[in-house]
Amino acid sequence: MSRDHTKGTTTALDTAHDADAPFLELLARGAAAEAYERPVLRARAEGRPAERIAALERAKLLALRVHAELEGRRRREAELSALFETAHDLAGLRDLDAVLRAIVQRARSLLGTDVAYLSLNDPARGDTYMRVTEGSVAARFQQLRLGMGEGLGGLVAQTARPYVTDDYFRDDRFRHTSTIDAGVRDEGLVAILGVPLALGPDVIGVLFAADRRARVFEREQIALLGSFAALAAAAIDTANLLTETRSALAGLEHANEIIQDRSAVIERASDVHDRLAELVLRGGGVHDVAAAVSQVLDGTVEFTETAPARALEASRAEGHAVRHADDWIAAVAAGGELLGALVLRGHPGLDPVDQRTLERAAMVTSLLLLARRSAAEAEQRVRGELLDDLLDARDHDPRLLRERASRLSADLDATHVVLAARLDGAASDADQEAGARRRLWSAASHLAATRQGLAAARDGGTVLLLPLEPGDTATDLARRTARHLGTAVHEAVTVGASAPVRDLTTHPDTVAAAYEEGRRCLDALRLLGRSGDGAAAEDFGFLGLLLAGDRDVTGFVDRTIGRVVAYDERRGTDLLRTLDAYFACGMSPARTKDELHVHVNTVAQRLERVGRLLGDDWHSPGRALEIQLALRLRRLAVAPSAH
Repeated sequence: MSRDHTKGTTTALDTAHDADAPFLELLARGAAAEAYERPVLRARAEGRPAERIAALERAKLLALRVHAELEGRRRREAELSALFETAHDLAGLRDLDAVLRAIVQRARSLLGTDVAYLSLNDPARGDTYMRVTEGSVAARFQQLRLGMGEGLGGLVAQTARPYVTDDYFRDDRFRHTSTIDAGVRDEGLVAILGVPLALGPDVIGVLFAADRRARVFEREQIALLGSFAALAAAAIDTANLLTETRSALAGLEHANEIIQDRSAVIERASDVHDRLAELVLRGGGVHDVAAAVSQVLDGTVEFTETAPARALEASRAEGHAVRHADDWIAAVAAGGELLGALVLRGHPGLDPVDQRTLERAAMVTSLLLLARRSAAEAEQRVRGELLDDLLDARDHDPRLLRERASRLSADLDATHVVLAARLDGAASDADQEAGARRRLWSAASHLAATRQGLAAARDGGTVLLLPLEPGDTATDLARRTARHLGTAVHEAVTVGASAPVRDLTTHPDTVAAAYEEGRRCLDALRLLGRSGDGAAAEDFGFLGLLLAGDRDVTGFVDRTIGRVVAYDERRGTDLLRTLDAYFACGMSPARTKDELHVHVNTVAQRLERVGRLLGDDWHSPGRALEIQLALRLRRLAVAPSAH
């Protein structure tokens, strides 16, 4: 290797290292995303070489990806940390009020609401009262005592289900009273979410999150507040157990022995929760939780999505693990949704503490599943939003589009195919159809994420933007996608594909046009009875024009006989009429001249002119069929104007 070449290589490496340095400093001090543009702007202002600026641009994109990943992890860690800190507080419960305050504070912080509060039922007085508030400024609101069944909280308590209102004073689903409305008005609340605090089948109170402005609470936020409510109910239940235990110990002469046993139990429970919290914070999975609980209970614990239905429903309804033959089953649920179960195998004898440990493990499992699902759905939404922008917008900045795609590991400068996918099974009702569409969107989003593509729900189906590998064709990709999605949703999925497209950011209408082409291919497949198959426009020829829902008749006619039409219009000739007669007479010049009442030489001259306009192969069967079809479609298109 020459000295000059070595020196050039060293210089390039130095340039790359120099470009990384300012962004590493920004990452180290946790700077905001806007700050990462400054080194590039400074270099341009100083007139640095293009190579230096290009190196800074590459380093900036990489740093922004790292910054976004770090921010996402911080957010997820904050949610998990709050939940497991609360679980840890519960395990070492000493002060019920302190635990409930921590739950309300963390719920308000994670949901980002103005106010959070918790009410408990008072069986002795037959009403409900505020136990803990966070962010409240109105004294009358903090001292509310409400009759059972009144207000949004009464609706939650009656149904044992979460309820949310976007505008409290305009919502007539629950009974308004002057006392409640006055307190809510003093506090200035508008949007309120309430979830039940349940011990088994009984609702003992309600956990609320509220804003002083109109707001739509998302399903993940409702589930998260439901998880906090479960922790609050568990804290109250644990406190009640401790109270009952202490009362019983006071009446027994061997109190010391019982206290020692209870101390060991609490220590063991605390140890279990510490181990579970540490495991999850280290990034452990559902099966890791099951393995840890297996060691604690000295048995085999498994997570499963299918368990005996009756036992599973009983566990979810009661909020406790239930025995089934020689096994114990604890439902894994969150926000009213059943996610699966933890099953302790071959362990019929289980003391209450071990039962509670199994139940706590089920709760931790549900939190872990919700966190993973939330992260996955967030990425799916981001991919869908980018594809929606490509489909709908025409004025986006190509640089910004590339940056957004890069954060999703997608390369918009590569060759792609747009695919339109739709289910072909008939749904029995609207709910079943909506569920099937959600499964299709979920499967398509997962496929797009694994293939560095994009996916979005649209027009009753799903649209995908997938890169085309070298040597692959749009038809092959459409067929593979149809098989993959059909297997994932257990139904036939038909997929229409566009021709390969490029330069998606510099030509904004490319993706929209390709999507329409994919939809036309999809309609053609369904009309041909090829449900569950995949195809591209190249598979149909001109038949795609006849079968597609959105027919480009004008374009087809223009491509096929446009030169003849233009010639007649310019010269005032009768080439189109001659072609019509020629095909009607079985392509016989002799019969054509009789039909037109001209000399046979005139027919020959006109047909020779047609050949020069359309090409020498216009007589071939395929071209002749296309020309006849174009002539008939043109007659249909101009027929109305003749009336």
